[in-house]
Amino acid sequence: MENPQQKKKQQEYARYVKQVTPMHCLPSNMAKAFLTGGIICVIGEGIISLAETWGASQKDAGTWCSVILILLSVILTGLNIYPKIGRFGGAGSLVPITGFANSVAASAIEFKAEGQVFGIGCKIFTIAGPVILYGIMSSWILGVIYYILRITEVIS
Repeated sequence: MENPQQKKKQQEYARYVKQVTPMHCLPSNMAKAFLTGGIICVIGEGIISLAETWGASQKDAGTWCSVILILLSVILTGLNIYPKIGRFGGAGSLVPITGFANSVAASAIEFKAEGQVFGIGCKIFTIAGPVILYGIMSSWILGVIYYILRITEVIS
């Protein structure tokens, strides 16, 4: 059986938690994410169109788009602008390739004081390492499945 003092403390704690817990408006967050991701994609489409206008093939234009978006993301991260975009847009800024570039660059910037090898060299892969690992592993597994389906003539 709880005593009245303990119950009062629990109620005070519950009020404190409610007071300091940020309120989230799901429709507003979804709209911000949609807007942010949409703007990043429109910039990407603009880069592709510009590259194709300058004579690049569709494949090369896509490559240029990826490279330029990654470069812009790293520069904006270095200037401390991309984190502000991330706070506003949430997942809209994280999902495109720019979010991955931001996370890698942010790790490098954060740990540069620890030196080139133990700071940047090690910590840059705290985000990139698992992505690379699971990307390679899942592509290998899918390759094996594809190979098995090909030799069993399930697909041609």
